[in-house]
Amino acid sequence: MSDPLTELITLLRPAEIRAKGISGTGAWGVRYTAYGHPGFCVVTEGACLLQVEGTDPIRLEAGDFVFLPTTPAFVLSGFEPVDPHPIDPIAASQRTNDLHYGPEEGKPDARMLGGYFEFGSPDVSLLAQFLPKVVHVRGLVRLDALVRLIREEAAQSLPGRELILARLVEVLLIEALRAAPADDAPPGLMRGLADERLATSIRAMHRDPARAWTVEQLANVAALSRSAYFQRFTHSLGLPPMEYLLTWRMAIAKDLIARERLPMEQVAARIGYSSASAFSTAFRRHVGRSPRGYARESSLSPTR
Repeated sequence: MSDPLTELITLLRPAEIRAKGISGTGAWGVRYTAYGHPGFCVVTEGACLLQVEGTDPIRLEAGDFVFLPTTPAFVLSGFEPVDPHPIDPIAASQRTNDLHYGPEEGKPDARMLGGYFEFGSPDVSLLAQFLPKVVHVRGLVRLDALVRLIREEAAQSLPGRELILARLVEVLLIEALRAAPADDAPPGLMRGLADERLATSIRAMHRDPARAWTVEQLANVAALSRSAYFQRFTHSLGLPPMEYLLTWRMAIAKDLIARERLPMEQVAARIGYSSASAFSTAFRRHVGRSPRGYARESSLSPTR
Protein backbone atom coordinates (compact mmCIF):
# COMPACT_ATOMS: atom_id res chain seq x y z
CA MET A 1 0.00 0.00 0.00
CA SER A 2 1.30 3.48 -0.88
CA ASP A 3 2.09 5.61 2.18
CA PRO A 4 2.06 9.35 1.25
CA LEU A 5 3.65 10.41 4.54
CA THR A 6 6.59 8.04 4.12
CA GLU A 7 6.95 9.02 0.47
CA LEU A 8 7.07 12.71 1.41
CA ILE A 9 9.86 12.20 3.96
CA THR A 10 11.76 9.82 1.67
CA LEU A 11 11.55 12.27 -1.22
CA LEU A 12 13.02 15.03 0.93
CA ARG A 13 15.87 12.77 2.15
CA PRO A 14 16.95 14.04 5.61
CA ALA A 15 20.67 14.74 5.62
CA GLU A 16 22.83 16.77 8.03
CA ILE A 17 21.57 16.95 11.60
CA ARG A 18 22.57 19.07 14.59
CA ALA A 19 21.29 18.43 18.11
CA LYS A 20 22.28 19.73 21.55
CA GLY A 21 21.02 20.10 25.09
CA ILE A 22 19.10 23.23 26.09
CA SER A 23 18.18 24.31 29.60
CA GLY A 24 16.68 27.32 31.35
CA THR A 25 16.59 28.60 34.93
CA GLY A 26 14.51 31.29 36.60
CA ALA A 27 13.50 34.27 34.49
CA TRP A 28 14.70 33.36 31.03
CA GLY A 29 13.52 33.75 27.48
CA VAL A 30 15.06 33.67 24.01
CA ARG A 31 13.71 34.78 20.66
CA TYR A 32 15.02 32.82 17.67
CA THR A 33 14.76 34.40 14.25
CA ALA A 34 13.25 32.37 11.40
CA TYR A 35 15.60 29.65 10.24
CA GLY A 36 13.91 27.73 7.45
CA HIS A 37 15.37 24.32 8.24
CA PRO A 38 13.11 21.78 10.00
CA GLY A 39 13.61 21.93 13.77
CA PHE A 40 12.66 19.69 16.66
CA CYS A 41 12.69 19.71 20.43
CA VAL A 42 11.94 17.12 23.12
CA VAL A 43 11.51 18.17 26.76
CA THR A 44 13.31 15.76 29.10
CA GLU A 45 12.71 17.54 32.44
CA GLY A 46 10.50 20.30 33.78
CA ALA A 47 8.39 22.63 31.66
CA CYS A 48 8.61 25.79 29.57
CA LEU A 49 6.66 27.92 27.10
CA LEU A 50 6.94 27.91 23.32
CA GLN A 51 5.35 30.55 21.12
CA VAL A 52 5.83 30.11 17.40
CA GLU A 53 5.24 33.22 15.33
CA GLY A 54 1.59 33.45 14.35
CA THR A 55 0.37 30.81 16.83
CA ASP A 56 -0.81 30.66 20.44
CA PRO A 57 1.69 29.85 23.23
CA ILE A 58 2.17 26.15 24.00
CA ARG A 59 3.11 24.81 27.44
CA LEU A 60 5.73 22.13 26.95
CA GLU A 61 6.23 19.47 29.62
CA ALA A 62 8.55 16.51 30.10
CA GLY A 63 7.89 13.97 27.35
CA ASP A 64 6.56 16.54 24.88
CA PHE A 65 7.92 16.61 21.34
CA VAL A 66 7.67 19.53 18.92
CA PHE A 67 8.45 19.49 15.23
CA LEU A 68 8.61 22.72 13.21
CA PRO A 69 8.67 21.80 9.49
CA THR A 70 10.17 25.13 8.42
CA THR A 71 11.12 26.69 11.79
CA PRO A 72 9.69 30.21 11.69
CA ALA A 73 10.63 32.75 14.38
CA PHE A 74 9.76 31.57 17.89
CA VAL A 75 10.16 32.41 21.57
CA LEU A 76 11.21 29.81 24.13
CA SER A 77 10.96 30.85 27.78
CA GLY A 78 10.21 30.09 31.39
CA PHE A 79 6.99 31.22 33.04
CA GLU A 80 8.23 34.49 34.55
CA PRO A 81 7.72 37.70 32.53
CA VAL A 82 10.90 38.54 30.64
CA ASP A 83 12.07 40.43 27.57
CA PRO A 84 13.35 37.58 25.33
CA HIS A 85 17.01 37.74 24.36
CA PRO A 86 17.48 37.64 20.56
CA ILE A 87 19.28 34.56 19.24
CA ASP A 88 20.82 33.96 15.84
CA PRO A 89 19.96 30.30 15.10
CA ILE A 90 22.93 29.84 12.77
CA ALA A 91 25.42 31.06 15.38
CA ALA A 92 23.73 29.00 18.10
CA SER A 93 23.88 25.83 15.99
CA GLN A 94 27.63 26.25 15.48
CA ARG A 95 28.38 26.20 19.19
CA THR A 96 29.76 22.86 20.33
CA ASN A 97 28.57 23.09 23.93
CA ASP A 98 25.04 22.79 25.26
CA LEU A 99 22.96 25.94 25.66
CA HIS A 100 21.83 27.34 29.02
CA TYR A 101 19.64 30.40 29.50
CA GLY A 102 19.03 32.31 32.72
CA PRO A 103 21.09 32.29 35.94
CA GLU A 104 23.83 29.67 36.09
CA GLU A 105 23.14 28.81 39.73
CA GLY A 106 20.22 26.62 40.74
CA LYS A 107 18.63 23.59 39.18
CA PRO A 108 17.22 24.22 35.68
CA ASP A 109 13.44 24.54 35.49
CA ALA A 110 13.50 22.89 32.07
CA ARG A 111 15.84 20.63 30.17
CA MET A 112 15.38 19.64 26.57
CA LEU A 113 17.15 18.39 23.50
CA GLY A 114 16.72 20.60 20.47
CA GLY A 115 18.11 20.66 16.99
CA TYR A 116 17.54 20.91 13.29
CA PHE A 117 18.33 19.01 10.13
CA GLU A 118 18.74 19.74 6.48
CA PHE A 119 17.25 17.85 3.56
CA GLY A 120 19.09 16.46 0.57
CA SER A 121 16.24 17.63 -1.63
CA PRO A 122 15.94 21.34 -2.49
CA ASP A 123 12.14 21.12 -2.32
CA VAL A 124 11.69 21.72 1.41
CA SER A 125 8.67 23.88 0.51
CA LEU A 126 6.72 20.61 0.40
CA LEU A 127 6.73 20.61 4.20
CA ALA A 128 5.16 24.06 4.31
CA GLN A 129 2.56 23.02 1.75
CA PHE A 130 1.55 19.68 3.22
CA LEU A 131 2.27 19.84 6.98
CA PRO A 132 1.12 22.05 9.89
CA LYS A 133 3.27 24.94 11.07
CA VAL A 134 3.72 23.24 14.45
CA VAL A 135 3.46 19.53 15.24
CA HIS A 136 3.08 18.95 18.99
CA VAL A 137 3.05 15.41 20.35
CA ARG A 138 2.67 14.59 24.04
CA GLY A 139 3.81 11.58 26.03
CA LEU A 140 5.19 9.33 23.26
CA VAL A 141 8.12 7.42 24.75
CA ARG A 142 9.29 6.16 21.36
CA LEU A 143 10.07 9.73 20.24
CA ASP A 144 12.15 10.42 23.33
CA ALA A 145 14.15 7.25 22.68
CA LEU A 146 14.71 8.18 19.04
CA VAL A 147 15.92 11.69 19.90
CA ARG A 148 18.36 10.26 22.45
CA LEU A 149 19.71 7.85 19.84
CA ILE A 150 20.14 10.76 17.42
CA ARG A 151 22.07 12.77 20.00
CA GLU A 152 24.35 9.85 20.83
CA GLU A 153 25.03 9.10 17.17
CA ALA A 154 25.59 12.78 16.29
CA ALA A 155 28.21 13.07 19.04
CA GLN A 156 30.32 10.26 17.58
CA SER A 157 32.39 9.81 14.43
CA LEU A 158 31.86 6.12 13.79
CA PRO A 159 31.65 4.47 10.35
CA GLY A 160 28.17 4.77 8.86
CA ARG A 161 27.29 7.77 11.05
CA GLU A 162 25.59 9.81 8.32
CA LEU A 163 23.50 6.89 7.06
CA ILE A 164 22.35 5.98 10.56
CA LEU A 165 21.48 9.60 11.36
CA ALA A 166 19.50 9.95 8.13
CA ARG A 167 17.50 6.82 8.87
CA LEU A 168 16.90 7.81 12.50
CA VAL A 169 15.59 11.20 11.40
CA GLU A 170 13.27 9.59 8.85
CA VAL A 171 11.84 7.33 11.56
CA LEU A 172 11.59 10.27 13.97
CA LEU A 173 9.60 12.35 11.51
CA ILE A 174 7.22 9.57 10.56
CA GLU A 175 6.63 8.64 14.21
CA ALA A 176 5.96 12.27 15.12
CA LEU A 177 3.63 12.94 12.21
CA ARG A 178 1.56 9.81 12.56
CA ALA A 179 1.23 10.35 16.33
CA ALA A 180 0.19 14.01 16.05
CA PRO A 181 -3.53 14.79 16.44
CA ALA A 182 -4.93 15.19 12.92
CA ASP A 183 -8.64 15.85 13.41
CA ASP A 184 -8.06 19.47 14.46
CA ALA A 185 -4.95 19.97 12.33
CA PRO A 186 -4.91 22.83 9.81
CA PRO A 187 -5.57 21.93 6.18
CA GLY A 188 -2.84 19.68 4.83
CA LEU A 189 -1.74 16.11 4.25
CA MET A 190 -2.14 14.98 7.87
CA ARG A 191 -5.73 16.15 8.00
CA GLY A 192 -6.47 14.53 4.65
CA LEU A 193 -5.01 11.20 5.74
CA ALA A 194 -7.12 11.32 8.91
CA ASP A 195 -10.22 11.15 6.70
CA GLU A 196 -10.54 7.49 5.71
CA ARG A 197 -12.30 8.17 2.41
CA LEU A 198 -9.95 10.95 1.35
CA ALA A 199 -6.95 8.88 2.43
CA THR A 200 -7.99 6.12 0.02
CA SER A 201 -7.91 8.54 -2.92
CA ILE A 202 -4.66 10.18 -1.77
CA ARG A 203 -2.96 6.78 -1.63
CA ALA A 204 -4.30 6.00 -5.10
CA MET A 205 -2.73 9.19 -6.47
CA HIS A 206 0.60 8.38 -4.85
CA ARG A 207 0.47 4.77 -5.98
CA ASP A 208 -0.03 5.75 -9.63
CA PRO A 209 0.89 9.43 -10.19
CA ALA A 210 1.21 8.91 -13.97
CA ARG A 211 -2.41 7.88 -14.37
CA ALA A 212 -4.68 10.41 -16.11
CA TRP A 213 -6.80 10.92 -13.00
CA THR A 214 -10.01 12.92 -13.05
CA VAL A 215 -11.97 14.26 -10.11
CA GLU A 216 -14.75 11.80 -10.98
CA GLN A 217 -12.37 8.83 -10.80
CA LEU A 218 -10.91 9.95 -7.49
CA ALA A 219 -14.41 10.55 -6.11
CA ASN A 220 -15.32 6.97 -7.06
CA VAL A 221 -12.23 5.69 -5.24
CA ALA A 222 -13.34 7.63 -2.17
CA ALA A 223 -16.95 6.43 -2.57
CA LEU A 224 -18.24 10.00 -2.69
CA SER A 225 -20.11 12.08 -5.22
CA ARG A 226 -17.96 14.36 -7.37
CA SER A 227 -19.14 17.57 -5.68
CA ALA A 228 -18.91 16.14 -2.15
CA TYR A 229 -15.43 14.78 -2.83
CA PHE A 230 -14.17 18.04 -4.32
CA GLN A 231 -15.45 20.12 -1.40
CA ARG A 232 -14.24 17.66 1.25
CA PHE A 233 -10.78 17.31 -0.32
CA THR A 234 -10.30 21.06 -0.79
CA HIS A 235 -11.46 21.79 2.77
CA SER A 236 -9.20 19.14 4.32
CA LEU A 237 -6.03 19.61 2.28
CA GLY A 238 -6.29 23.29 1.49
CA LEU A 239 -6.16 22.83 -2.29
CA PRO A 240 -8.26 21.04 -4.92
CA PRO A 241 -7.54 17.40 -5.87
CA MET A 242 -5.98 18.16 -9.26
CA GLU A 243 -3.78 20.86 -7.80
CA TYR A 244 -2.58 18.46 -5.10
CA LEU A 245 -1.82 15.85 -7.75
CA LEU A 246 0.07 18.41 -9.84
CA THR A 247 2.11 19.53 -6.82
CA TRP A 248 3.05 15.94 -6.04
CA ARG A 249 3.91 15.15 -9.66
CA MET A 250 6.19 18.18 -9.84
CA ALA A 251 7.88 17.22 -6.57
CA ILE A 252 8.64 13.81 -8.07
CA ALA A 253 9.84 15.46 -11.28
CA LYS A 254 12.23 17.77 -9.42
CA ASP A 255 13.70 14.78 -7.60
CA LEU A 256 14.12 12.80 -10.84
CA ILE A 257 15.78 15.79 -12.50
CA ALA A 258 18.07 16.82 -9.64
CA ARG A 259 19.03 13.45 -8.17
CA GLU A 260 18.59 10.82 -10.86
CA ARG A 261 19.42 13.10 -13.80
CA LEU A 262 16.87 11.37 -16.01
CA PRO A 263 16.20 12.56 -19.58
CA MET A 264 13.15 14.81 -19.84
CA GLU A 265 11.24 12.21 -21.88
CA GLN A 266 11.58 9.67 -19.06
CA VAL A 267 10.66 12.19 -16.38
CA ALA A 268 7.56 13.16 -18.39
CA ALA A 269 6.49 9.53 -18.75
CA ARG A 270 7.02 8.79 -15.05
CA ILE A 271 4.52 11.46 -13.99
CA GLY A 272 1.92 11.12 -16.72
CA TYR A 273 2.84 13.50 -19.55
CA SER A 274 2.65 12.29 -23.14
CA SER A 275 5.66 14.30 -24.30
CA ALA A 276 8.66 16.19 -23.00
CA SER A 277 7.29 19.45 -24.41
CA ALA A 278 3.97 19.10 -22.57
CA PHE A 279 5.86 18.30 -19.37
CA SER A 280 8.22 21.24 -19.88
CA THR A 281 5.31 23.65 -20.28
CA ALA A 282 3.60 22.39 -17.10
CA PHE A 283 6.89 22.38 -15.17
CA ARG A 284 7.74 25.96 -16.16
CA ARG A 285 4.23 27.13 -15.21
CA HIS A 286 4.40 25.43 -11.80
CA VAL A 287 8.06 25.90 -10.84
CA GLY A 288 8.83 29.16 -12.62
CA ARG A 289 11.69 27.88 -14.78
CA SER A 290 12.29 25.19 -17.36
CA PRO A 291 13.25 21.62 -16.40
CA ARG A 292 16.67 22.09 -18.03
CA GLY A 293 17.20 25.35 -16.16
CA TYR A 294 16.22 23.60 -12.93
CA ALA A 295 18.67 20.78 -13.75
CA ARG A 296 21.50 23.27 -14.27
CA GLU A 297 20.78 25.01 -10.98
CA SER A 298 20.65 21.69 -9.16
CA SER A 299 24.03 20.63 -10.59
CA LEU A 300 25.57 23.85 -9.24
CA SER A 301 24.12 23.35 -5.75
CA PRO A 302 26.55 21.87 -3.19
CA THR A 303 25.88 18.22 -2.40
CA ARG A 304 25.22 17.31 1.18
